[in-house]
Amino acid sequence: MPAVSVDNITKRYGKTVALDGVSFEVEKGELFGIIGPDGAGKTTLFRIIATLILADGGTATVDGFDVVRDYKELRKRIGYMPGRFSLYQDLTVEENLAFFAAVFGTTIRENYRLVEGIYKFLEPFRKRRAGKLSGGMKQKLALCCALIHKPDILYLDEPTTGVDPVSRKEFWEMLGKLQQEGITIVVSTPYMDEANLCDRIALIKGGRFLQIDTPRNIRQSFSVPLWAIRSDRMHRLLDDVRTFPGVTNCYAFGENHHFTTGDGFDAEGLCRHLRQRGHGDLLLLPAEATIEDGYMLLAGQ
Repeated sequence: MPAVSVDNITKRYGKTVALDGVSFEVEKGELFGIIGPDGAGKTTLFRIIATLILADGGTATVDGFDVVRDYKELRKRIGYMPGRFSLYQDLTVEENLAFFAAVFGTTIRENYRLVEGIYKFLEPFRKRRAGKLSGGMKQKLALCCALIHKPDILYLDEPTTGVDPVSRKEFWEMLGKLQQEGITIVVSTPYMDEANLCDRIALIKGGRFLQIDTPRNIRQSFSVPLWAIRSDRMHRLLDDVRTFPGVTNCYAFGENHHFTTGDGFDAEGLCRHLRQRGHGDLLLLPAEATIEDGYMLLAGQ
């Protein structure tokens, strides 16, 4: 039995379609990522499988329990860390953790081993009010509170948004250790580099899943020619490449632009075309596809 099973879930807010027939399964012990930009439907999906809101259509089960009929039992078995910091800001670190443990009928001491590796970062600030913590420390406290009742399944909705790179790295190391404890983790993120750390990922856009596969398979399944290009006029370069014959898509990618091509594309002709338009320091190279490139290709299709 899968840890999470979602079948044709739909959800609307007025005329806005938040989820449009989403179906997927998460295996027990898996680290499953949901990857997509803001507004793609990630948070709505998390709230449905966390028993917080009702879907308009479809069904979902978690650990074999229906998210509507068995919501009381499910809430004992899941830990949920929403994207927005939602702990009590006037309570200290210790008080927040003790409160959430009491809500689930347990104590800090009973499940301390599970959060010990995370709480060590918070130990020096245990008497500080949660509202006065840094972004990275708030994130660690929220994770501790989501784990204190020893859930079987952990939901993390964009847990590293707005967090510094060091804290992001530490957070994903923590997730790896939690997975070794047998906890199933479902995490959403807008960061494509974090997708590589998941066992499998689902790419989502406009409330629909574009593809579900391992990060490696998504990279290797990229089926069209991909190029990286750079010049001394990067803003103009984007438009100039997009309008050249044979270019099917062009988008900013770090310090370069990436673009895909179809029949009739002439690389030397593109370079001549760009130099005639005043571009200097021109660099054009074949590129190796990343998950972000795979997402852009699927989203364009």
